Amino acid sequence: MSDALRITRRVRHDLKFRPLTVASVQDLTPDLRRIVLEGPELAGFISPGFDDHVKIFPAAEGQAPILPTVGPDGPIFPEPRPVARDYTPRAYDAATNRLTLDFATGHGGPATKWAMRARVGSVLGIGGPRGSFIVPTAFADHVLIGDETALPAIARRLEELPAGVRAHVVIEVADAASRLDLHSQAEVALTWATRDGAPRGRAETLLAAVETALAGVDPSDAYVWIAAEANVAKALRGRVLEMGFSPRTMKAAGYWRLGGAGGEKINLD
Repeated sequence: MSDALRITRRVRHDLKFRPLTVASVQDLTPDLRRIVLEGPELAGFISPGFDDHVKIFPAAEGQAPILPTVGPDGPIFPEPRPVARDYTPRAYDAATNRLTLDFATGHGGPATKWAMRARVGSVLGIGGPRGSFIVPTAFADHVLIGDETALPAIARRLEELPAGVRAHVVIEVADAASRLDLHSQAEVALTWATRDGAPRGRAETLLAAVETALAGVDPSDAYVWIAAEANVAKALRGRVLEMGFSPRTMKAAGYWRLGGAGGEKINLD
């Protein structure tokens, strides 16, 4: 197969900020809450990358979200600047103008607090995605590693992988009750690494699981995607490189930082 089919690319999108309304709330696991948003403002929404992110602007109870406006050089923020966090669009249905976001809960922060009190009719502001990183599906092997904050992106990627490729997936969650049903046409080898009472944000659990899960994977035609706590993701990237995988076909990102309240996703490549 031609190497041209394995070239990653970045695309940019017109920036738009949207006030949306909660259409439904569902707890998928004790640690993952699904919120479906709707509104006519979603017309034209686009998210072609499985690990895209939108900025969410949680609204105070009973208030409308405070959103930036779009200026000639990018967003113009009001003062005081509204709280914003990055979240992966889990799914978008253009026919119904509905956007699905999955929230990892139980760790505090303004986005999680909003998600835990959200109900049908609650409001949330979003912005973006401003751009997408497109990873082709033509690689023979797709390695996906992350903690529960990476679950929306991993689940989305598995759903878009075709038959005839292999996916090697390692996901850290709190315990067995936090596992999620995942679906794919690809041949999937899935490892759930459970903390079972150990604290979040440490590398040991994922590192041990990765050592076993990737032991027999050929790095020559593989793409590796990693997302977890920033220092954990950095440690994982280093170990996977030591196992012979190429930095040219790898993306690692910190989806949160231990001791922080969440914020920007951190590219570690």
